[in-house]
Amino acid sequence: MHKIILASQSPRRKQLMEMAELEFEVIIADVDETPPVGMPGKELPVYLAKKKADAISHRAAGAIVIAADTVVLLDDDILNKPTDAANAIDMLTRLSGRMHTVVTGVCLRKDDKERAFSITTEVYFRNLNAAQIEHYVADYKPMDKAGAYAIQEWIGVTGIEKINGDYYNVMGLPIGSVLEELEAFY
Repeated sequence: MHKIILASQSPRRKQLMEMAELEFEVIIADVDETPPVGMPGKELPVYLAKKKADAISHRAAGAIVIAADTVVLLDDDILNKPTDAANAIDMLTRLSGRMHTVVTGVCLRKDDKERAFSITTEVYFRNLNAAQIEHYVADYKPMDKAGAYAIQEWIGVTGIEKINGDYYNVMGLPIGSVLEELEAFY
């Protein structure tokens, strides 16, 4: 078994790796996540995953580095992590009653070998009223979540009508695809 390093501070990615019974350590990749000018939103997650893998690869000789980044796209707009409660309320109001996409980019790297890919999931929100949105933001404080929500929390249970694609992708890591890629990597 190869040593695996998760290049992420996301507790949800860590949880999914643990659920898959992978043995790994976490090394946080501190990188500037500002998108390059003109880069389409759907390409940003793979770009950032590679950048995160680059940031720690020199400290991980012989190990497989798994880096990931997730974006929420509404039309052509990237909904990042909210800056405050008002911004979170605005994002959820925009998502209400609409379909948006969640794209997670993943980069697996071991020394000179690399595999990068992205997974896209469509998420359909029910119409949410102001009281529901305000309750979620006040009680669940989604400030560390792209798009201002987490599918595995209250809003996912009550506010999401359906998804087309990988549920775990919306949580931040398409773990089934990661496991398939890891098998091919060995």
